[in-house]
Formats: sequence, structure tokens, C-alpha cells
Amino acid sequence: MTRTLLSFGHGYSARALGRRLDGWRIIGTTRSPEKAAELARLGVEARIWPGEDLQDALDAATHVLLSIAPDEAGDPVFRALGSRIAQAAPHLEWVGYLSTTGVYGDHQGGWVDEETPLNPSTRRGKLRVLAERQWQDLAARAGLPLHIFRLAGIYGPGRGPFEKVRKGTARRIIRPNQYFSRIHVEDIANVLAASIARPRPGAIYNVADDEPSPPEDVLTHAAQLLDLPPPPEVPFDEAEMSPMARSFYAESKRVKNDRIKDELGVRLLYPDYRAGLTALLEAEGSGRAGTS
Repeated sequence: MTRTLLSFGHGYSARALGRRLDGWRIIGTTRSPEKAAELARLGVEARIWPGEDLQDALDAATHVLLSIAPDEAGDPVFRALGSRIAQAAPHLEWVGYLSTTGVYGDHQGGWVDEETPLNPSTRRGKLRVLAERQWQDLAARAGLPLHIFRLAGIYGPGRGPFEKVRKGTARRIIRPNQYFSRIHVEDIANVLAASIARPRPGAIYNVADDEPSPPEDVLTHAAQLLDLPPPPEVPFDEAEMSPMARSFYAESKRVKNDRIKDELGVRLLYPDYRAGLTALLEAEGSGRAGTS
């Protein structure tokens, strides 16, 4: 059987994985004809979903990646196709669900690992907990080879701080004891590929780099790389932010990543934000920054 990845919501992280799967058949869903045409140019068999019937894709799939954001009722793929995916369990080698470290909630700068109880305070985190549990319950009933990946803040080509720093629109929001964990998109692909090579159904992995840091440190370093002055400091209580941006500051934690190293043998390509930002800037200079 040809190794075939069926990727629901074939976006930024899923595309990075797809680039690593040489010789695979990749079927990716998207919601618009324009994005379907873009995926097709990348060699992906694009399907518009919701819309198209995906039974033939499920019949062919050996691996499934789930990265569509949940809504108030949980995961939309689970709701629409959970029973059909369960029926496909006998020929599925691996199922991956991309979640978020937001499921852990606020730990006031403390460390969390995969055994930390889930206690999200944001709407996004609560919906991810619901979706995780839906898939875990189905996996337990149907023998689905489910793996959950809790992703830290994602950055990479096209998603770095340099544009705002250059434009002068970046601000260093200062809130004491505020820590974020991050992960370069290529290291997400690194971890997913390692899990596919060493599946362990039921596993949960934090996907984060080695150095959780205050967000202002990242902006300061980006400015240094550009030979520009650091962006202005603004106290959190005085900062004008969208509700979405403010919600990121509602939780402070440092995410442990030992399990991806110990179980999967992962060596991070970009173990901290300094390595990642340097690589992004170098890619800009070589004309590769638009890779997505």
C-alpha cells in the first residue's frame, strides 16, 4: 500500500510535514478553490472540505493528520467523519492531532509537562481540551492509533517578528514573569516525522523548543539582528491590544520538551529563538523566506 497522508486542514504546519514525506501520496483538505489550486501546485491532491466526499481518501490513507481548529462543539472532523475514520482504523498506521500548550492554562511562569493536569483559562484552550478528549474517546473505542501534539507558539518563514520591527510597529509589552514557549515550524515537521517513524498510539507530546522566554526578549534580539534599536517598551496594563492578543498574556508557563527527545530521538533544528531568528533572516537574504 502506498504510504498516504490524509491531512485535514493542510496549512502551515502540515505543509512543512508534507515537504519531508518523499515518495508519499499527500491528500490535503482546504476550504477554498484558490487554496486548493495553491496546494495542487505543491504536488498535493487538494480536496475542498467541507464539501467533497472523502471516502476514497479515507480508504487510501495510511496516516491521518488533524489540524483544523475546533469550534464550540469540538472538532469538526470528529463530528462529521469520526465514525468513518474509526472504520478505517484497521489500515491506519498513525493518526496525529495538532493541539496547543494552551490546554495547560496559567502556571505563573512555572514549568509544565505532558502529565500536568489540563486547566485552560482561554476559550481556545478549552475548545482544544474538548477536541482532544473527543479523539481520545474514539481512539479508545475503535483502536485508533492516535498521537496528540501540543504545540507552543509557532513561528517560521512568513511568521517572524522582522516585518513589524522594520516598520516600527513592534512594541515590547512588559509584564513581569511572563514566559512563552515557541517552536519553529520545521521542528514541528521534525517531531511529526519522528513520530510517524516511531508510532506509539496514545502518546502525547509537547512540541516546544528549549528556551521559554519573555516575549520582549525575542523582539529585542530581532532588532539586534537587524541593527535597529529595540522597539519601545509598553507596560502590559497600558498596552492597547486586541482581545486575541491580550488573551496570549492571560497565561504564563514554560513548557518541557523532554519527551520528544527521549522517546522520539528528536534533535531540534532550532533549539531556541536566537537560532530560529538567525535562520529566518538568512533565508530572507537567500530568497527562501516565502516558503510555506
